[in-house]
Amino acid sequence: MPENEDIKIDQQMDLRGVVCPMNFVQTKLKLESMQPEEILLVTIDSGEAMKNVPQSVKDDGHKILKVEKIDPEAFRLTIRRK
Repeated sequence: MPENEDIKIDQQMDLRGVVCPMNFVQTKLKLESMQPEEILLVTIDSGEAMKNVPQSVKDDGHKILKVEKIDPEAFRLTIRRK
């Protein structure tokens, strides 16, 4: 998918302030409730969440389409459900 192509977001979650591993648990549950190939936009804290959530999502077989730093304390992950 080209970098500048618009990605249709199906669901969004703001998990800033949610501690590990609950931020991944909530992301996993949301992805499981979605249809295959749907897109989830998740906002998480930098630090531990940013180290753990993307790897755990990939380990579950989903694809991270985009990672963007939105401020010094937070990142936005664009994830395609497997």
